[in-house]
Amino acid sequence: MTPTEPAQKIPFVDLAAQSRRLRPEIDRRIGEVLDHGRYVMGPEVDELETELGRWGGGVSAVAVSSGSDALLIALLALGVGRKEDRRDAVFVPTFTFTATAEVVLLAGAVPIFVDVRGEDFLIDLESLDREYEVVRAAGVATPRAVIPVDLFGLPVAEEPLAEWAAARDLEVISDAAQSFGARRAGRRVGSLAPITTTSFYPAKPLGCYGDGGAVLCVEPATAEVVRSIREHGQSADRYDIVRLGVNGRLDSLQAAVLLAKLTIFEQELAARRALAAGYGERLRAVSSSTATPWRVSTPECGPGVESSWAQYTLRVDDAAGRPSAETRDALRAHLDRAGIPTAVYYPRPMHLQPAYESYGRGAGSLPVSESLADRVVSLPMHPYLDQAALDRICERIANP
Repeated sequence: MTPTEPAQKIPFVDLAAQSRRLRPEIDRRIGEVLDHGRYVMGPEVDELETELGRWGGGVSAVAVSSGSDALLIALLALGVGRKEDRRDAVFVPTFTFTATAEVVLLAGAVPIFVDVRGEDFLIDLESLDREYEVVRAAGVATPRAVIPVDLFGLPVAEEPLAEWAAARDLEVISDAAQSFGARRAGRRVGSLAPITTTSFYPAKPLGCYGDGGAVLCVEPATAEVVRSIREHGQSADRYDIVRLGVNGRLDSLQAAVLLAKLTIFEQELAARRALAAGYGERLRAVSSSTATPWRVSTPECGPGVESSWAQYTLRVDDAAGRPSAETRDALRAHLDRAGIPTAVYYPRPMHLQPAYESYGRGAGSLPVSESLADRVVSLPMHPYLDQAALDRICERIANP
């Protein structure tokens, strides 16, 4: 490439390459839906739920209209919300997407924001314990549930969290919107918590061509309540309404797309893991290099943990090892000039967002998440990123 020749842009997520690979199977599946004409809750949804349950480690799966609806339905199934003169409190990490917090308010409960650990972006049990004691001492809301988030595809260590929650009689709903397909200690996401929710937004490791999601339940009885809520709270009789529900059904076309994608999902997960290993091997040297104005820290899984690598997210510091939004943004601009897209997930923690400010304690209250918002940057991550693109990205980071 000559100095005047523009760099070809690397896709951040390459759904087109996946579509080309799967087009015959996707067309066949969609054609079957068009032939039978059951566009909502057709036979593809039943088939998909069976497959999702298998992928989730033998649990009961309920397909729904989105990952956000999955979270809301899970809260409703547990009866979390407003109780006469008092609202339930639900503990959520502040370093996450807004859906984790907004569904708490939609259910009538109060979100209580908790910090995360700087090394893996996952909920910090010490911060959780502190926030729990604050809520309990205030006596305004009733601690009721916690929603840990498997950020960027890395599953939360559920056993310590489950022990902590059980000792305080709290429910646990795992927000696995980014981690379907991941494992911890040989167990699949879906079986690690009593209730797990996930998303099939197109950019997710397993995504459809619109919105979609699922609720995965260890107990079949819970799944039956979730099914009822998904369809307006009805019982076996469509017009026998036994509880408050929502319109949370998945359409058959999206189920057809997901069934086609599941045929290669294991291969795509393996490709994501190989890419993450390649990034890590190449970029660890930049963490101590004196040739760049930035230092980068690569994400690690730890023994016995397999991420789904929804995102590959670096922490960026300046040359002295200090958090610096300016340095992170300089790296982003440097990569952009080379046709390498990046993203920041997330530029502002939830407790500092205008919609949630009244539920938090302001700047400085959750310092790790506030620091991460200035440091994180996500690189291209998808199963179709080839070695040449990987080399180009890593070389650009190592050479300012």
